[in-house]
Amino acid sequence: LERLMMRIETGFASPRDLTALRISLEQVPQIAPLVEEEFPDVSAVISKIASALVDQPPIRLSDGGLFKQGYDHELDQLMTIKSDSKMWIAAYQTRLRESFGIKTLKVGYTRAFGYYIEVSKGQSDRVPPQFQRRQTLVNAERFITDELKEFEYKILSADEKIRGIEARLFLELRKEVATHAPVVRQIAKKLAHIDCFGALAKLALEREYVRPEVEEGGVFEVEGSRHPVIEAAQENGFIPNDIHFEGQLAIITGPNMAGKSTYIRQAALIAILAQMGSFVPAGRARLGVIDKVFSRIGASDDLARGQSTFMVEMTETANILNNATERSLVILDEIGRGTSTYDGISIAWAVAEYLLTCPGKQAKTLFATHYFEMTELAEKYPAAFNLNVAVEENPDGIVFLRQIKPGCADKSYGIHVARLAGLPHVCLKQAEKKLHELEKGGPKMKKNTHQLNLF
Repeated sequence: LERLMMRIETGFASPRDLTALRISLEQVPQIAPLVEEEFPDVSAVISKIASALVDQPPIRLSDGGLFKQGYDHELDQLMTIKSDSKMWIAAYQTRLRESFGIKTLKVGYTRAFGYYIEVSKGQSDRVPPQFQRRQTLVNAERFITDELKEFEYKILSADEKIRGIEARLFLELRKEVATHAPVVRQIAKKLAHIDCFGALAKLALEREYVRPEVEEGGVFEVEGSRHPVIEAAQENGFIPNDIHFEGQLAIITGPNMAGKSTYIRQAALIAILAQMGSFVPAGRARLGVIDKVFSRIGASDDLARGQSTFMVEMTETANILNNATERSLVILDEIGRGTSTYDGISIAWAVAEYLLTCPGKQAKTLFATHYFEMTELAEKYPAAFNLNVAVEENPDGIVFLRQIKPGCADKSYGIHVARLAGLPHVCLKQAEKKLHELEKGGPKMKKNTHQLNLF
């Protein structure tokens, strides 16, 4: 409705746009009793459009034939002249044939020459003097008469007048309908609210969402939380997980593909759904009021602005640290992975420490990482705690259980994930050899211990 009214107000609406508006507004009286909502009366604009335009108007105004008979007297007269023209031509042709005994005589029309009387060469000697030759063909002669000229002028001028009247009437109609824009927008806003709440209610029933308990405190407890998008896409069910903040900042470790990113994203989505008044995908949910939800997820560059992946990551992280509050929810995924290992660990540690200690910035945080050194934060700060994604090892490899449990992961399982991804066997063997070498304290990269002082 809003888009249609914008086209009508700006003068870009076609005849079909006005009909679409009428059809939409006709549904409002049927909706109102179902939702016990009062809507403004738009019967005037509905009846105006209905009385003016045919049920299936053309796409373009220039195509013509968009107004109903009886809407405009002058237009009706011209349309009658136009519609009766075929009957007049047929009667005129019959009259000429009978009057002059020319059986091959016929009356036709071309864009180049207009209306004409065509007679075959064999009977051209029977043509009366009042016939004026217009064109000679191989097997026929074409003529015109004063009577046919007068008819041609009347028909062609009728077409031109019809186009002009239809254009004027349509512009007047569109302008009148545009005056109802504020009322139509008011209806559109109410319908949008009904549509939104109806969709959320339908989703809650179909997916067995629960009503969250929202309170003023800083609590965030969700039992059996699920990711709403992934759950809808999966046919074999979604493994739920509890979200309990034992402290302020959770360090989540585990292999790639295990479900760390899904877990922190579903926490953010549940928070947003609860704040907007929706039911949430969980068994039970109790949340405090959250002022902002911040996320730093994914790897992407911004080549147009000359920013690398790591620069984009740091810019977004800076925005979080500068704007987060104690009422915020922050989800961070793999902070620091876009640079060297030591720099990455240092930055990730500093970000987590800042959120743990800076007054006014101590937001509830879910921090997914592969840096196992980060798990030591829980030993240093009581507000930090460790979570990991359960993995089951067997002779054939590993199985992701998709379950979040307390504590930190014992392995990275990077080579196992590489095997699942289909890396060549030779490459995997070389990776295992290098891993054992590094774990035993083998050859290491030379480090430049000098770090430029930026402050």
